[in-house]
Amino acid sequence: MTVIDSIPLSAARASMPTTVRLYGEIDIFTSAALRRRLLEELKRSTSLLVLDLSAMTFCDASGLAVLVGIQHRASAQGITLVLTAPRPYMSRLLYITGLDRRLPVVAW
Repeated sequence: MTVIDSIPLSAARASMPTTVRLYGEIDIFTSAALRRRLLEELKRSTSLLVLDLSAMTFCDASGLAVLVGIQHRASAQGITLVLTAPRPYMSRLLYITGLDRRLPVVAW
């Protein structure tokens, strides 16, 4: 099961990025719930949405589709989406699918 934690923005820190930490597996069984939750986070984001992948253990095609879809929505709203701390498995998956060129991975 995928669980996500977000670091909320306060009124005084409205310019701070929204950081969401993903846990566990993103697959066909969890991707719809993750998509809904990330869409909610986009509503609270200002200019930068950071997805921390350090605790993510698995991702299938439906999970990748969620990431691409959220990136597309974020871009349409003027929000930059970046990924951080992917495990080697996820880094390789992003590389072999070519998504490493579409979904920026940054040190955070």
